[in-house]
Amino acid sequence: MKTREDYNQFLKQVREATGIEALRPDESGLASVRVDDAYNVNLQFVEATGKVLCFVEVAELPPDAPKAVYRDLLAGGLFGKDTAGGHFSLEPETETVVYNYFFDLDTAAADIEDFVSTIEKILQLCDLWAERIKSSLSGDAPAASIPTLDAPLPGSMVFHA
Repeated sequence: MKTREDYNQFLKQVREATGIEALRPDESGLASVRVDDAYNVNLQFVEATGKVLCFVEVAELPPDAPKAVYRDLLAGGLFGKDTAGGHFSLEPETETVVYNYFFDLDTAAADIEDFVSTIEKILQLCDLWAERIKSSLSGDAPAASIPTLDAPLPGSMVFHA
């Protein structure tokens, strides 16, 4: 079973690979960094499972958001539709849409380059979902299906310093 010390060592390797010195865990194991002034990438170690939860706030919904937005998010949450294996949650007080993705610490630590690449793809996916939500809120036609994490994604989010 992985420990908090293993997680700290993993984050050290990520800092070395990305040059992002701010990616340091607090006393609870939460590490957070702002990327491209667009998203906060949060990593939280879950010692009981040996997993690292990555969560990113995607968009804040207005109180009068149309049900089509919630339907789209629900399909993503229940069926993994266009979420690349992640899931959405909705923070009830602020109505903020949060994308959640679990990494196995052993697997992530074994290939830091792949981990960083996956984070970059997650940010691109969040960018696409933010646009999709924005289109739904404005009443525009629904956006096309979003590619999986295995497919190359368009975008400019960079998880490097």
